[in-house]
Amino acid sequence: MRSVVNPLCVSRFLQLYDLAANQKGIKLSIGFDFQEYLSITRATPTKGPTYPNFRPDRSPIKLGEGYWMMGVDKNNEVVVLEAARLYDLSTSNFAEHLESLKAFYADPTVHAHPQDQCTCIAPSAKKMTGRVAYQGDRWVRRDFRGQGIPKIMAGIARGVSFAMWAPDFLCALVARQRLDRGSIYGYAHYEPGGGALRLIEDGIVEDDWLVWLTGEELSSLVDSRAIGQLVVASSFSPPSPGSA
Repeated sequence: MRSVVNPLCVSRFLQLYDLAANQKGIKLSIGFDFQEYLSITRATPTKGPTYPNFRPDRSPIKLGEGYWMMGVDKNNEVVVLEAARLYDLSTSNFAEHLESLKAFYADPTVHAHPQDQCTCIAPSAKKMTGRVAYQGDRWVRRDFRGQGIPKIMAGIARGVSFAMWAPDFLCALVARQRLDRGSIYGYAHYEPGGGALRLIEDGIVEDDWLVWLTGEELSSLVDSRAIGQLVVASSFSPPSPGSA
């Protein structure tokens, strides 16, 4: 049975993280036009290529099935970016979606390079079916790193994804180094072999872990009963190394 979204709980949850961003001098906004997102990312110095699953020329996202987040500083300059989208895997699973390259391209036969490939051996990826929300393409400007910004962005993404989709799973592919240094927040599960990815056109070569929450865990996280605990820990200081 799909979770019923309580708007008041979501509002309280999001407000906590939005206030934390403001305390860091960051003004957050959310957009739905991925042409605009692509223009922003291309104009942002030091950010790498936007992943093709968030590029409308490679993988169009229908309105309501994706969003992006941007944070700007007091000078209105971009300091943080991230995107999310919903995959309908009612007749497939996340491992299959990755390996077919359909997670990255609307039509791999048209858009993928002949040498593009993705191998997913994480056992749990084959169990991820239904409505799967995927987060990625995160970038934080160097002078804002080490301040707990990923934790704030993760909180906003949890609340928005739950409010929009109440997904069966919320997941991401992350480098092992990020897990080791404790910069992955809020995911209850993680597993190696999430994606050995090679995307030739964009120069993307990765070997990532799979991290995820179930829909029930996401619902519990956003539930108002957890707000008190969040407020107590609202300093948003980075966790100790190795925590996730």
